[in-house]
This record gives sequence, C-alpha cells and structure tokens, in this order.
Amino acid sequence: MPGYSRSDDSALGRWWRNVDRTTLICAFILIGFGYILMMAASPAVAVRIGASRNMFIFKQMMFLSIAGLIVTGVSTLSRKAVLRLSLIGGALMLGATALTLVHGIEIKGARRWIALPLMSLQPSEFLKPCFAVVTGWLLTQRRLTKYFPGMLLAFGLFGAILMLLKSQPDIGMLTVITTVFMTQLFVDGLSLVLVGVGVACMIGAGVSAFFLFPHVRSRVERFMHPNVGDHYQIDTALRAFGNGGLTGRGPGEGRVKDLLPDAHADFVFAVAGEEYGMIVCMLIIAVFSVIVVRTLLRLIREDDPFVVLSVTGLVTGFGLQAFVNMASTLHLIPTKGMTLPFISYGGSSAMSIALAVGMVLALTRHQPGGRTQIGNGFMTTLRQWRPA
Repeated sequence: MPGYSRSDDSALGRWWRNVDRTTLICAFILIGFGYILMMAASPAVAVRIGASRNMFIFKQMMFLSIAGLIVTGVSTLSRKAVLRLSLIGGALMLGATALTLVHGIEIKGARRWIALPLMSLQPSEFLKPCFAVVTGWLLTQRRLTKYFPGMLLAFGLFGAILMLLKSQPDIGMLTVITTVFMTQLFVDGLSLVLVGVGVACMIGAGVSAFFLFPHVRSRVERFMHPNVGDHYQIDTALRAFGNGGLTGRGPGEGRVKDLLPDAHADFVFAVAGEEYGMIVCMLIIAVFSVIVVRTLLRLIREDDPFVVLSVTGLVTGFGLQAFVNMASTLHLIPTKGMTLPFISYGGSSAMSIALAVGMVLALTRHQPGGRTQIGNGFMTTLRQWRPA
C-alpha cells in the first residue's frame, strides 16, 4: 500500500504504519488459498448431495469476504475496544452456546449449531477468541487490583465453558480452549508443579473421553490399530498426497474430492496435496508458521501483561487448530473434525478465525502513546469505558 507515507496522519495512514503488515498479508494469503481450494474441492461434494455445483463456492466466497472485512475492521480497534468486544461478545456467545443444548441443530449426534437464514451458527467458535482475551484480562487484573478474584473468575468461566462443550459434545473445541487456558496460566507464571498437575488433568480428561464417548474411542482405536476398523477416509487422503507428489496433478485433476464426503471441510488439505502437490502444502504450512512465530516474537518486546496473555491465547488457538487439521489429515494424530483456518468450508469457522486474527493485529499494533492503560486496575478500566 505505497500511498501511505510517514507524513500521512490520517486514521488509515496511522493504522497502516502501526499494524503488523506481514501477519495481515499472510492472513489474506490464507483467504486466497481458501477461495482456490473451495473452487477445487466443493463442486463434487455439492453434486453428491444433490445441490448446485457452485453452492458451496458462492457461500464460502461470501463468508471469506466477510472474514476479510472482519480482519481489517477489528485490527483498527484500540485495545480497550478489543476487550469490550470480547466481554460483550463472549457473554452473548456463552448464552448462545447454552441455547444449542435446547434449540440447537443435531448433526452427527452433536448439538453445536443454531439455525440462521443463510447459515448455521456455531457459537463456540466465536467463544474461543473472546475467552482468550477475557481470561488474559482477568489474570492481569488480579495482579493489579487488590482483592480482585481474577484467577477464580477465570477458572469459573473455564468451568462453565467446559460443562457446555462436554454436553454438546464438542471434545475438539474443549481441547483447544483447555490448551489455550493452560498456556495462558503458564505464561502468567504458574509453577511447574501446577503445570504438571494441569497436564495430568488433561491426560485424565482425555482418558475419560475415551471411555465416555464412543466416537472418541473409535477414532483413537483406529489410529492405534491401523489394520482394524474402517480407515477409508484417512487411507483415501494419504493416497491423495501420494498421487499429488511434488507439484500435484493440476487444478481440477484430483480425485479425492469425488471420494471423501468432507473433502471441502475436514480434508481440504488432502485436496491441496493432490491437485497442487507438496510444494503448495509446504507453502500453506509456512504461512501458518509465519503468523504464529512472528506474533510470538512481537510479544517479546511487549510490556503489557494483558496483551501478552491475550495474544498468547489467541495465537495458541489459531496454531493448534491448523496443526490438528493438517496432522489428522496426514494420520499423525487421530482424526478430528476440525477446520483448517480460512481454508476449510464453514462460515462460523472463517469469521471466528478472522475475529481472532483481527484481535491479534489490534493488540500487537504499535500504540503511539506507549503502554496501554488497560493494565492500571479494575476500577480504572471501568472508568475509562465511560463516554468522554
């Protein structure tokens, strides 16, 4: 954007100078991959279910366009505005997540979605970035405001989300939010002993999920015993990578999209491997890595604990979701129905990831006035919200 020089003192000019342009560009590169791979993967899926060939393409183009606007718009917010958005949005999405248990749409045995006119909304997707920012604020305020029960409130919020996600059930989302929270606690200075206790609890929860939820047990057993059970989807995905080789079979020449029911969603990475080859797959991995590593490196120079904790949670959730999708497609971990950020089909996923990336850009944006005033104490924060 060469038109914005250092002498440009407009709001847009200041935003462009201060935002992390590399992360912003990487986010739009991923959105571009989402457009390309949706055109490759979705027509065959649409025909298979008796819909128009372009149904998923048109819907995802709309979702990704909105996602691009969300990334850009949220990245312009102040840190106080990001916190305000997270508190209000988190409360609304927590209520909506509870509503799914009563009026939610049941798909494959889980109630995670609310029916809307143009899409099905998965509130827990939006709850994830809001949770990271709110817990970052609570953990910061407990150190700055005497007698403020920040840790207790953070654990209470986590416990409420845990119970809701367990009831849907959504073990994948629960795992991501648990990992986000544990990472924030570790960065906040949790002792190694308590970290070990937390890891043990996570292992215990995983073992419990294995025995309590048949679909979890089935996936783990199929992963541990390759010769037992139905391995059609993962075997087909692995063959797709083999067929693609280094440079791929070419756009539109892949066959995995004709064979896998979720080729446009959970297994879109296999479509990329078959049609565009290992080089493009490595490029996609590199773009995700740049966003995660660059954001973490920027936190080294950050002196506001609220920003450090919140962004750590946001980027942990983003990176973990990408890793789980690609690793399960490559059969490095048990299969898990989790979208590849910005690339898999899904309106809730695309827009919630856009919200998370926009928050990362807003919180890490250089603040001309120096350190944000959010970390001055609970009452000071509330007074700052009053209209001027």
